[in-house]
Amino acid sequence: MCRNIRVLHNFQPPTTPEEIQAASLQYVRKVSGLRAPGRADEEAFERAVAEVTLATSRLLAALPHRGDIRTRDGEREKAKLKWGVRVARIAKVTP
Repeated sequence: MCRNIRVLHNFQPPTTPEEIQAASLQYVRKVSGLRAPGRADEEAFERAVAEVTLATSRLLAALPHRGDIRTRDGEREKAKLKWGVRVARIAKVTP
């Protein structure tokens, strides 16, 4: 899975359409292997992004909320802690 795609479910404030579209774009880029499609592929690429965006929006609307509500600040802090652990582990291994 692409590391740039983030969890979008169960956020406060709710996930925005722009966040869903950005995740869809990353997904289509990853699956297609293309950062930007050529002219011949542009229509198919954009259609795929739109379809993934719609499917993702429907999925998020249908999922029940479970557990604690996520916040963007909370997720950012968890990522910083995870990165700190990774860096410390690498520092231990590297002589």
